[in-house]
Amino acid sequence: MAEATVRIEGMSCQHCVMAVKKAVESVKGVTGAHVEIGKAVVSFDETKTKLADIEEAVKNAGYKVVEE
Repeated sequence: MAEATVRIEGMSCQHCVMAVKKAVESVKGVTGAHVEIGKAVVSFDETKTKLADIEEAVKNAGYKVVEE
């Protein structure tokens, strides 16, 4: 298991939080996600998915991933 923090731009309300949470948790291999405005802390199985897949789900939900 791995855990990663994804920084996200464009979130401004609880609807945004729920949209990102739903998108991230739909990725195969994600076991949990704590989402708040500006970031998501995601637990995932590295044998089933990679961080890039999670970031792509955030982008597909309409938000920008901030590279650190």
